[in-house]
Amino acid sequence: MTASQANSMIPPLSRNRNYCVLWGSQALSEFGGSVAGLALPLMVLAVTSSPATVGLVLGTSAAASLLVGLPAGALVDRWDRKTVMLSCEVADVVSTISLVIALWWGVASVGHILLVAAVWGVCGAMFEPAEEACLPNLVPGEQLSTAVSMNAARSSLAALLGTAAGGFLFALARFVPFAVDVLTRIMGFFALLFLRVPPREVRPEPLSRLGHEMASGLRWMWRHRPIRVIGLFAVGINLFLAAYFVIIIVLAQARGMASGEIGIMVGMMGVGGILGSLLAPRLYQRLSPYLAIIGVFWVVTLLTPLAIFIGNGYVMGMLLAAMALLAPTANTTVSTYQLLLTPDELRGRMSSVMGVLIGSAGVAGPALGGLLMEVISSNQAILLCAAGLGVVTVLGTISPTLRKFPRAAAELEAIAKTQETGVVE
Repeated sequence: MTASQANSMIPPLSRNRNYCVLWGSQALSEFGGSVAGLALPLMVLAVTSSPATVGLVLGTSAAASLLVGLPAGALVDRWDRKTVMLSCEVADVVSTISLVIALWWGVASVGHILLVAAVWGVCGAMFEPAEEACLPNLVPGEQLSTAVSMNAARSSLAALLGTAAGGFLFALARFVPFAVDVLTRIMGFFALLFLRVPPREVRPEPLSRLGHEMASGLRWMWRHRPIRVIGLFAVGINLFLAAYFVIIIVLAQARGMASGEIGIMVGMMGVGGILGSLLAPRLYQRLSPYLAIIGVFWVVTLLTPLAIFIGNGYVMGMLLAAMALLAPTANTTVSTYQLLLTPDELRGRMSSVMGVLIGSAGVAGPALGGLLMEVISSNQAILLCAAGLGVVTVLGTISPTLRKFPRAAAELEAIAKTQETGVVE
């Protein structure tokens, strides 16, 4: 039997009960999270009238996520991953209910809001590696790339719809967006109860060994050159893209674009991300892994400086949409490679390390973009971001590790088949 014939006998993901349960539950939870995420800075500003406090609250959530990222991965590899996901949903719901009550009674304080933001950050840092580590045990290796890209499409769609709804719901009352978040997360929790994850050994190790387990995960990633190289390139690309996005927003305001026009511009980028996630499985199958990654790097790098010549928000949105359209193909290739190469007992730690690396770039990037706009012109800032992306792209192009991706990917398909423990129906 040929590989294509074998693949044709695998039921589509739409008939994979467990994957559909996970996807649907998180579509609900992520929509609610996006609604609350947009409303949070609006609510803080309404309660405190302090932009600095808004930054403090958002920074607290990001800092909590980064601080617990590495231990979270180690704990996910210790514990039952479904239990971790359910516990995170419960903690999110309880903390958000407390915020809804405080807003309803008009007694919300900065300390309370900071605590809720920290809980959100910690739960996100725990949930994401647990979900990602489960994925190869829910779908066959041949469908893993499609599952990864559909998860990305889910997140993009939830972010787009949640952001659009968040402002409208906040206009009704301050507590309404957070009440919607509670409702959708409760629905997601009960849907997640029906998820069946293949059993794995749960290790009740003492907390004193947590540092050793974190270190062993880091050592494993550092010894595996492909994982290490992918992580470093991901940090570089995300750092300059995050800076570039901030520069584009500031530039749009400086060029007199209306706030509604800027909103549509950002929405177009979100649509590009959704379409790119739907397109990614096909491109993943047709392109070599090296071309899927480096080709995207080159296209994004070459598109970046075009913003200098654009003065219309809708045209700028088309540029951002084109960049977002291609990114999921590279992300799908990288994530699939990492999940297939990493043993199940280390997947939580691998996911958490990558999350910390990319999250750090996501925090540093906007700060870099803001700093550049303070010291140089917007056009120079754009060119500097393009130069940074160009350096990363050239290094990726000549990297022997990335150039070996076609052969490595073929080997990974064989590894996936030999390591597969079965998919629960």
